[in-house]
Amino acid sequence: MQDVAISAIDPSRFADVVGPERTELLVTSGERARAVLDGRSVVNVNSTATGGGVAEMLHALLGYVRGVGIDTRWVVIEGDPDFFAVTKRVHNHLYGGRGDGGDLGEAEHALYQQTLVSESVSLATKVQPGDVVILHDPQTAGLAEDAKRLGCAVVWRCHVGIDTPNDNSRRGWEFLRPYLDRFVDHYVFTDARFPPPWVPQDRCSVIWPSIDPFGPKNQPMTDEQVEAILTHVGILAGRHGERSFIRTDGSPSRVDRCCDVFRTGPPADVATPMIVQVSRWDAMKDMIGVMEAFARFVVPNCDAELVLAGPVVSAVADDPEGGAILRECWEAWRQQPHAVRQRVQLACLPMHDIEENAAIVNALQRHATIVTQKSLAEGFGLTVAEAMLKGKPVVGSAVGGIVDQIIDQETGLLLQDPNDLDAFGSAIIRILDDREFERRLGDGARRRAIETHLGDTHLEQWIGVIDAVVPPVA
Repeated sequence: MQDVAISAIDPSRFADVVGPERTELLVTSGERARAVLDGRSVVNVNSTATGGGVAEMLHALLGYVRGVGIDTRWVVIEGDPDFFAVTKRVHNHLYGGRGDGGDLGEAEHALYQQTLVSESVSLATKVQPGDVVILHDPQTAGLAEDAKRLGCAVVWRCHVGIDTPNDNSRRGWEFLRPYLDRFVDHYVFTDARFPPPWVPQDRCSVIWPSIDPFGPKNQPMTDEQVEAILTHVGILAGRHGERSFIRTDGSPSRVDRCCDVFRTGPPADVATPMIVQVSRWDAMKDMIGVMEAFARFVVPNCDAELVLAGPVVSAVADDPEGGAILRECWEAWRQQPHAVRQRVQLACLPMHDIEENAAIVNALQRHATIVTQKSLAEGFGLTVAEAMLKGKPVVGSAVGGIVDQIIDQETGLLLQDPNDLDAFGSAIIRILDDREFERRLGDGARRRAIETHLGDTHLEQWIGVIDAVVPPVA
């Protein structure tokens, strides 16, 4: 179990985006939470410090938690490939799929439990009785009993789920239930449709994730910075120049590493409209479906290009399927005609420096004409909120938390059937053909992101959870 460094961030910076009243409310809420905690710590436990929305959210959020004076910590569990194969299988089942098709029986329970034995020993060195332990997702559920035995208040935070349960999702929940049912004091889900029936409603909250408008992934960039970064990493054929960004600690830095890019021919021209999807290489993100829709409906009708971007797969330890999905995307790309291949780029973004990676994503989303999130299932989809904050129209599937973010026809376009390539392609073309519609969607998207998806609102909701699980000071 490894500690992740967290630096305190002054919450007063929110005033520049949300105004002084919301910022003052956040500071006041932090003072109240400190009084409730009365010296206790809040310890977050998950399975990776890099890659994926959970790690990104924690990096952004916990700095502000410390900034309002709450002692919060973050630790990451360790596991071998067999452990992460099982937890990825559970993850896929909660999304309603079968994943690799393997079992979730006694052998898998034994492997899961055995891996967490050493992590339980490590957890005992990280917490004190009375602390609040927040366990994230299936990988950490097996630590709930140990955290409870150590005298901690236990919260389980689930970032995944499916809108309508099926046999696969029920099988996934039954795998997790023995580890959670009698040991969790409070549950937090991303969507009210996600909790299984056995989760008590009076001990369950719905909290949307949030984004940091000041971090490297969302901070303002000039058009020149965007062009220089994307030219340097190999995605654009533009001008070289200042490729700087500001790190979370306030220090200046620059993008030095390049992307691994699969394409035919030169990089995209700066003036060409670009459609972008950024996500893990995960079957549920349906990168291949985006590519097929682009090939069938966009290529014949306009000169736009497509970039499908995800992390270098070796850098995401808790996602053993990433390499296989990337290979499937590459095979699907290779089967396309030359005229399509030269307009589609598969980009693996460097992950050695997480803030450099975030700056590259920032530049990609800012350069995009349209950002897509054609997920087959989705917990929330932070890339949707990120694109909205940047004033970009998003075409997303009407699944999971995406439904809560996009107001159809006002802040983006919702695809009611994620498998309907005709509708997806038509939505893309509609925006590309109508610049005023594109502008109106983008303006609405930015307003909604500021209203609902920033960290100050997120923190206030979490402070409510702390109130629910920590006994009042005598």
